[in-house]
Amino acid sequence: MNNDTIFALSSASGKSGVAVVRISGNDLSDLFKRIVNKKEFEKRYAYFTNFRDDSGDLIDQCVAIFFMAPNSFTGEDVIEIHSHGAPAVIDKIFEFLRNTGARIANRGEFSRRAFYNNKMDLADIDGLIALLDAQTDKQRISALKSLTGNDSIVYKNWRDKMIEISAYSAAILDYDADDLPKDIDKKILLETENLLKEIKETTSNYRASRAIQNGFNIALIGETNVGKSSIFNKLVGSNRAIVSDIAGTTRDVVSSQIDIDGYLVNLSDTAGIREATDTIEKIGIERTHNEIENADMVIHVYNDTPKTINEKEITVINKSDLLKTKSNKNIIYTSVKNDTGFDELLNAIKTKMHELMGGAESKIAINERTYELLNETISELKNAINKYDGNYDIFAEHVRRAGDAIGKILGIITTDEIADATFSRLCLGK
Repeated sequence: MNNDTIFALSSASGKSGVAVVRISGNDLSDLFKRIVNKKEFEKRYAYFTNFRDDSGDLIDQCVAIFFMAPNSFTGEDVIEIHSHGAPAVIDKIFEFLRNTGARIANRGEFSRRAFYNNKMDLADIDGLIALLDAQTDKQRISALKSLTGNDSIVYKNWRDKMIEISAYSAAILDYDADDLPKDIDKKILLETENLLKEIKETTSNYRASRAIQNGFNIALIGETNVGKSSIFNKLVGSNRAIVSDIAGTTRDVVSSQIDIDGYLVNLSDTAGIREATDTIEKIGIERTHNEIENADMVIHVYNDTPKTINEKEITVINKSDLLKTKSNKNIIYTSVKNDTGFDELLNAIKTKMHELMGGAESKIAINERTYELLNETISELKNAINKYDGNYDIFAEHVRRAGDAIGKILGIITTDEIADATFSRLCLGK
């Protein structure tokens, strides 16, 4: 990591009432004195200042704050300038900072410095990325757990146990049994089995954790002209999909993101399933089958009572105003014309989502990177247990490798590729 002074716009780009420019580097006290035009200043104190360039021309009236190392986001000296959000003002501030020798930050460089200065680990960084991407309340809650160290505590506890198991395994080879705790060989084997079980249970919630972070994929499916597009528009709250009495109107997948009960939902209106001769419609139906495969939940729409009901799907009979009887408790009856049944449909979706969650909200957040490393951990612990034949040297090596995989999640044991992939997902001001 270099020692350049870096800066970036930490607030959103474009015209705004207030913009925040963040600066990080070593010993920025002289720079701060120039900004606030004072010989002495207090750290963490907001100074209102007429911010001027080297020629004495006014750049803007700003508020500036100095965070002294190591008590800052990056662990270095950090200055925050709160200016008006006009692009011309931001450009002038950047020009001033470049003239001092500072440079524009790379993507995620502030967080990278926080990582290398032990202010955050990679699990915290994953939480920060998730929080910046959060669109719903459930995403916010999940991200904050990671950002505030909940996930790190779990990972560190697992890794500490693995280090302890590896140490005792090595000790068995080097010390007499009388010098070791009683039945230590049985205890470390049992502890390894318990660790494996706990981590496997955690990874079983990956699909639910992914659904919180990326959204639940819900597909509206059914034959042509059953009213899927009308239901889609009703749930979305706008006329996104074309509604027509002509069968096969929807030729492609129409998608929209909505918030249901605090969860992000990726709702898709698909092409009606039937024997199609039209080439374009065939492509649409093929995409419908792909949506079904990738769906976390399927809403199957009919115009009449089906012969069999798939319990894994939510079954809806639309245009129920045309039906004489509505007696099946496992079916939701909707009518776009009469605006009925949609509260029941939303409640069914909420219930199904909570069933799919299966308590995952209380677990750690798992993204693709951590999922792969947790599977690597599981594989090594399985090898330690299954290949154990009294050789504690090999047993200890597999448990050590499992601990290394957890270390990569935290960044305790890292490679440039892992760090680069993580920090590149952040914006310039982070």
